[in-house]
Amino acid sequence: MKVGLVGFRGVGKTTIFSALTGLRASVGFQQGQPDKVNLGVIKVPDPRLDALAKIYHSRKVIPAEVCFVDFPGRGGADRSALDAGLVAQMRDVDAFALVVRGLEGAAGEPASPVRELAAFLDELLLADLAVVEKRLERFRIEKGSEREQSLLRRCHEALDGGRQLRHLGIRRDEETALSHFAFVSLKPLLVVLNVGERDIGRPLPLDFQQAADDAQAVAMAICGQVEMEVEELPAEERGEYLRELGIAEPARDRFIQASYGLLALISFMTHNREEVRAWPIRAGTPAFEAAGKVHSDMQRGFIRAEVVGFDDLVACGSEAKCREVGKFRVEGRDYLVRDGDVIHFRFAV
Repeated sequence: MKVGLVGFRGVGKTTIFSALTGLRASVGFQQGQPDKVNLGVIKVPDPRLDALAKIYHSRKVIPAEVCFVDFPGRGGADRSALDAGLVAQMRDVDAFALVVRGLEGAAGEPASPVRELAAFLDELLLADLAVVEKRLERFRIEKGSEREQSLLRRCHEALDGGRQLRHLGIRRDEETALSHFAFVSLKPLLVVLNVGERDIGRPLPLDFQQAADDAQAVAMAICGQVEMEVEELPAEERGEYLRELGIAEPARDRFIQASYGLLALISFMTHNREEVRAWPIRAGTPAFEAAGKVHSDMQRGFIRAEVVGFDDLVACGSEAKCREVGKFRVEGRDYLVRDGDVIHFRFAV
């Protein structure tokens, strides 16, 4: 899973990147590298993997990962923030986390998170509209898929009317047909309000929450500066410090939970003597597509999936016992993988 951190210059985006990843990225345009993209990977906590490692006597535990891409900030809420090069990079992520400023700026300017959100949504809309219009223009001089043309006309009508593609209710098969365009206004959106320490634990402002709801985005608040300071503490001191501030969970855990919900992700597990591993997929993914997450050969030569649910496996204590009591299943290519499935894929190429 790859999440792009985006936002206007000076909102604290890179501070939040540092808090989430534990990396100390250069903060601010003045650092001399305004176009630098910061990359960071964090592990998704999943206690089920430790239980599986004991059952299968595996040597390693490999959790699912979230890759964060901290894109350089541009402009401001009142001027263009996305150039063509930046948009091209942004099309490669699975979802966006837009950071907006919820505290007074360095020069004393008041926060305007609703305006920042609206301005960014306009940027996404214009970027996609340009792609759709260019493709439809090509259809006027050359033949192409009727289905694609129909879908693009539907997208054009929405975008031209000021609606994000997230609002269209595009089905999964339609999304697959349009996937090569990597539309940015179709990607799931998490809006992060970067607040000051005095606002920790307070509800989101009503107008901001409403704006996020209208955009079909998930909203949350993070105090980037405090969370970055927490990451610099020894691990044994972090919990107490967070409790003193009234923070139930560190930003990293809350962000992962929000991202999983945003993308409708679940995790299935694989195992062997060497390792147990979690693989994130979208809910509703069929078994043969899930196999491709592990290796392309598994999808190409898929035969069957041998499946046992995590809870059943722990209750029984072994796969052998699961077989005895009828909890071990053999599923075909169209089986919809469930969260917590422990799967061994059979394939031949």
